[in-house]
Amino acid sequence: MCHFEAGKHTQAAIQTCHSQTAVLSFPSKAFILLITQCGALMWSTLPARAVPVLNVAFVGSEDLARSLAKLNDVRDIESYVHKEERGGVISVLSVLRPLKHPETIRPLLSVLNVAEVGVVEIGVVDAALGEVLVSFGVSGIQKGIIIINPRDEGWVDSEQVRTILTQAGLDSWVVYDSPPESHELREELYAFMDNLDMDREESSLILPVDQHFTVKGVGLVAIGYVQMGLVNKHDEVVILPANEVGVVRSLQVMDDDVEVARAGDRVGLALRNLREEALHRGCMISHPDVGALARHDRSFLKLKEAPFQKRSLEVNDVIHAAVDLQFVVGRVMEIDGAKLMVTWESPIWIRRESLPTILITQLDAHPMRVIGVVEEIEIL
Repeated sequence: MCHFEAGKHTQAAIQTCHSQTAVLSFPSKAFILLITQCGALMWSTLPARAVPVLNVAFVGSEDLARSLAKLNDVRDIESYVHKEERGGVISVLSVLRPLKHPETIRPLLSVLNVAEVGVVEIGVVDAALGEVLVSFGVSGIQKGIIIINPRDEGWVDSEQVRTILTQAGLDSWVVYDSPPESHELREELYAFMDNLDMDREESSLILPVDQHFTVKGVGLVAIGYVQMGLVNKHDEVVILPANEVGVVRSLQVMDDDVEVARAGDRVGLALRNLREEALHRGCMISHPDVGALARHDRSFLKLKEAPFQKRSLEVNDVIHAAVDLQFVVGRVMEIDGAKLMVTWESPIWIRRESLPTILITQLDAHPMRVIGVVEEIEIL
């Protein structure tokens, strides 16, 4: 058996093998292919099955992440996966660890766009920790775990931590005054999984694309998170903003071929009848003729200010909106109290059925770049 690593952007590195089964490893996915003597590639068929997945936003040390799950992928976000049979069903913890914070905030925001719960390991109380906790709070992640684990034989005041959590809107989070055993922490996370809201599957499909590439003999492959709804094998899907329609040739979730991918799944879609140029990071996949997404070139929005934020936005300020893996530049054109008129540098796509979490940031607003969260938004 041969193993090949896919490139991070558009091309997979393919190596010729003769009459062997090969595993082509993409970030967070292993697409299983059969390479014939002539070099043609075909999907192998695996049994379809539903796999419950809990996406965990994790801010902490690599050692703690590795104690929870197995490293699966490294980009600007490390992905760790733990699979366990529970009640006769394989259940998955998908631990997402953003890198390079506080130097850059986008990986953290991307993780918060898709996570249901959080884990934060606290080694020191500083401005970077404040930004992390505020980001979780304004993202509406009400289930989470704090682990106090002082760095370099230092000391962290647990009461100070609890006060900050309350101020950040995270007073419902569980606090460990010292690191728990790994199995205990996983059990806590699985308890969160048991109480997940499954109503998202009843909504229209919303699937932002994280990355894409072309595989010889397979065609275009897009990878992203199902934020809302379901996508089935053989579905017609529309890619926005290109407004091009393709067909789902096959689906993979957690290394297995499946007939359907559900809300919460990180999924790989093999697509046909579609140009590669239609795909890019942050583009959106939905079902045609449903109108699940609204295009905003200019918006009128009401902003709820983030805790600890001392900066006030002004006319002509440049902002970034983080929503459904999109990270879009905008300029403030008018201000009326908490209401802003914003012109977007490129279109931003917003769900029609229910308002998603839209975080507004200013990249030069150190040490608190999260300005606030959108409470209302209208197309202008």
